[in-house]
Amino acid sequence: MDKLRVALLFGGRSSEHSISCATAGGVLGAIDRDRFDVIPVGITRDGAFVLESDEPSRFGLDPEHLPEVVDNGTRVRWPDSAASRELRVTDASGERSLGEIDVVFPILHGRFGEDGTIQGLLELVGLPYVGNGVLASAIGMDKHVTKTVLEGAGLAVAPWVTVSRAALDADRELWERRVKALGLPVFVKPARAGSSVGVSRVADWAELDAALDVAFAEDRTVLVEGAMTGREIECAVLEGRPGEPPRVSVAGEVVVTGREFYDFEAKYLDAPGVELICPADLGDGETFELQRVAARAFEAIGGEGLARVDVFLTDEGFVVNEVNTMPGFTPISMFPTCWLNSGLSYPELITELIESGVARGSR
Repeated sequence: MDKLRVALLFGGRSSEHSISCATAGGVLGAIDRDRFDVIPVGITRDGAFVLESDEPSRFGLDPEHLPEVVDNGTRVRWPDSAASRELRVTDASGERSLGEIDVVFPILHGRFGEDGTIQGLLELVGLPYVGNGVLASAIGMDKHVTKTVLEGAGLAVAPWVTVSRAALDADRELWERRVKALGLPVFVKPARAGSSVGVSRVADWAELDAALDVAFAEDRTVLVEGAMTGREIECAVLEGRPGEPPRVSVAGEVVVTGREFYDFEAKYLDAPGVELICPADLGDGETFELQRVAARAFEAIGGEGLARVDVFLTDEGFVVNEVNTMPGFTPISMFPTCWLNSGLSYPELITELIESGVARGSR
């Protein structure tokens, strides 16, 4: 059987560049080489597409030296129409073909990758790809839009207020009244960022301006959310097979003991004060309801491929926090861990996602 040729796309212009690189390192180290040939395509922080080396060890998540795509002088050229699937590369020796590819695996986090922009590029040139399409990616990237769509689907979400810098300057008094109605503490978040980048917990209104500055550094729109009291639960979702509903994994739980919240350092740099438990200790009824909520959230945004749905389990039930359309995907991330505890290994998960992307591209 001929191998499928996969263009693994990672890095990017967002503040989550290094996390994307670390995710790519995990995939490069685990992908089934008997079934797939891989062309690693990195995106520099300036947005250049370069041909990267196929060396997983280069992209390890070292707190002292975060992985990065550097400009090595090569330039990967996408097809100029949907009539071809050939990738080409130029370097100091000229231009050469990388051959035709079967599917693109965009492991990009944050803006300019997880938000529908790369998906739109791939749609324009007719290349099949893994994961969510343009609309679901755009919805999932914008926290305000996600909450609005989920509320419309009848799902509970944390109360929030959205603001732009212009709106804040136009009527600060009105905005502050709305925010303070949420009560303390609150979380201040960029509307379009992930991995807890730009997120602050505010326990005193005197801290609000500084938190807004941090969030506005990431995006022009910011959310202030009322803090939820409950357990932080996450589960992984895969697109259903043709004619079937989405598949939902067992749950994992984030237990925060020595930190204010599950921040970037705890997620990726092994900072203390957080414990990840999978499977989470839930009753059968709670597990059934969680899986129903997660599937409904996935369907509400028009999900394809994969997502991680994060919820709070409160006294009133499950409250959806976020839908991550390209969740952290290193071997120890919650998304693959939930599937491992549901009977699907990391290499098998990669294979399933690639095959679903190929199948979707042929429809």
